[in-house]
Formats: sequence, C-alpha cells, structure tokens
Amino acid sequence: MKLKILMVEDDNSVAEMMGMFFAKEGWTQDVAVDGIQAVEMFKKHPDEYDLITLDLNLPKKDGIQVAKEIRALSPSVPIIMLTARDSEADQILGLGVGADDYVSKPFSPLALIARIKALHRRIMIEDNQNKSEMAQSTNSFDVNTTHVKISKARREVLFDNKKVANITPKEFDLLYTMAQKPKQVFSRGQLLEAVWGYDYFGEERTVDAHIKKLRQKLEKVGADVIQTVWGVGYKFDDERVNK
Repeated sequence: MKLKILMVEDDNSVAEMMGMFFAKEGWTQDVAVDGIQAVEMFKKHPDEYDLITLDLNLPKKDGIQVAKEIRALSPSVPIIMLTARDSEADQILGLGVGADDYVSKPFSPLALIARIKALHRRIMIEDNQNKSEMAQSTNSFDVNTTHVKISKARREVLFDNKKVANITPKEFDLLYTMAQKPKQVFSRGQLLEAVWGYDYFGEERTVDAHIKKLRQKLEKVGADVIQTVWGVGYKFDDERVNK
C-alpha cells in the first residue's frame, strides 16, 4: 500500500518525525505549514493525495475552515484531524464539517499510522463494493420507501423524487444503514460498527455529529426522516412525513 499524504502541520518537529515513520511504510508526504497553504496545495493537485492529516490549530486559517474548503473541492478524500486531547467540542465540529476521524494530541506515531491504514482499508473495501454494485445496476434503487429512494451504486438519495445534495460518504452510509430497516432503532454503537467498522477508534459522539449534518441536508428538501430515540439512538421513519 503506497500512499501520498498531505500533512497540514505547523510544528516542524512533528512533521519531520511523521515523515520518518511514513517513509518506513513506503509513503510520501507533502507538508503545508498553515491553512492557506494547505488549501492552495490541495487545490492545485486535488487527485494527487490519498489522505490528509489536518491539525486543528493552524496559523492564517484554522483546521475547521480548511476542512470545509477541502470538502468543497473533494467530497471523498479522507481527512484525519489532529486535535487537543480535551477539546471535545472541536472534535465534534471537525467531524461535522467532513473529517473522517480524529487523533488526540499528543499522539503516538504508530497509532496515527494504524488509523491511516484502517481508514484506507475501509475506503478500498467501499470502493470495490460500489464498483461491483455499479456494474450490476445503474437504474434500480436499493431502498424504496414511502418517500425515500436510495441507490448505493450511484450514492444517490431522492426524497419525493427530489435529490438530496452534498451528502458525504459517511452521511450516506448512516442513512442507508437505517433506511434498510425502517423504524428499527439503532444504538450509536451499532451505527459505529456498521458504518465505521470494527477497527474504528472513535467515540459515539462521532455519530451525533454526522447525524446532525445529515439532518440539515435532508431537511432542505423537507425530509424529516431521522428520529431520535432518547437514551437509545436513532431510527429511520418516513411514514409520518407530511407532503
């Protein structure tokens, strides 16, 4: 597995240390030392990077804004955000704007490498599944409920035949998982397992952050279809929707 990583990090010692560990894996890296440089580097070569590690506290432009701008350029490039250990609100915010995972500082280089490998492995599996499904069908829908249609092959969501725009891969997978079993209540742990996999290192608040952003996008087309079951988790139910 050869990767090219964009490391957005203003601490030269951290960037140099990780560069040595990446080299041992056969990976290469480019380093951006501030938020503006990071966005410019990615904008010039959006298809060149396999993954981005993104420090939250950056000069000129913070990591949250950088994540937003990179997500606008690419909905799929994996982003691992590096955050302060006690900054839970920042972790939730980072996941909400499109980061796939986070690592608390100070971190072990080997732990970061393990996260990168796990994230890349999940993405490769998902890509292979999507290609297989695309080859099998380009017109059918995998989920077809009262108001919602979902095509996993096309990563497409329709509510009363209106397309739901700008859904990220993880948001799509959350909706698809719940919509396959309408009215079934999923705990946060079950959703973490189904969408992020057994090897995900994050915490249950990750689900809440993604659900919040997903709801906002669904509500733009009037799709109030994700219900909170207090003390338990979430469920998909579109039978109560008023047209």
